[in-house]
Amino acid sequence: MTLFGKNIKKIRTVKGLSQQSFAELFSLKRGTLGAYEEGRSEPKLETVIKIANHFSISIDDMLTKELTVNQLSSFQMDSEYFKTKKEPINMIEIPCIIESLIDGYIQYHANENFIADLPQIKLPIQSDHELRAFLVHDLEMSNNNDGLFPEDIVIGKKLNKEEWSNIDDSNIYLITTTNDVTVRRISHNGTHYTFKADHPKISDSEFEVSKINEIWKIEFVIYHRIPELKKEHLKTKLDQLEAEFKKLKSSL
Repeated sequence: MTLFGKNIKKIRTVKGLSQQSFAELFSLKRGTLGAYEEGRSEPKLETVIKIANHFSISIDDMLTKELTVNQLSSFQMDSEYFKTKKEPINMIEIPCIIESLIDGYIQYHANENFIADLPQIKLPIQSDHELRAFLVHDLEMSNNNDGLFPEDIVIGKKLNKEEWSNIDDSNIYLITTTNDVTVRRISHNGTHYTFKADHPKISDSEFEVSKINEIWKIEFVIYHRIPELKKEHLKTKLDQLEAEFKKLKSSL
């Protein structure tokens, strides 16, 4: 003898359902439901599964445990929670530059049809800015075990040319020039921009403004591995402090 009958009677009471209403909900006869509740009959397995799934209760709990009012309230909350989760999540598509398409991107970066044909990354993020993704393929922005590694993906928001003067090397940028697409830190002196890699063996590169097509400030990173988050957080704080010291020094 299972506890099914006692449990469905308690469910009816908590939900405020009559025998007739409950029976109709699961295509049962009222007399059949009464027999279950009084322990005169046991249900078919498909009936147990249907009722258990409807109220988000495990079959084991339904048959072998006497449910309490608190449990039923919890099951009700869980059910309502999962119903809200069924609502569609807004996803945005972000064009991604991969290594094999760099030459084409340099030539057609302003061509809407080319951009539409790039691989698209779908992410549940919100942004009012134009975004661009880039699949990292080298170690130039790595330093020992920190930084960006091949198959990491960076996502940046596009900066208008008027914003280029506010660039500082505490941030990382995706840059397209007349001959390359790269990820770097940037510093500038008004006429020239210096691109800096984090890898100690990569030399800085200088570019005139006229040689730069686009600059995207990196807003998101998708790591191909699990990063050392505490260490990364500390590095970010140190970079921010260094930037503040530079501003303070230049103002003195």
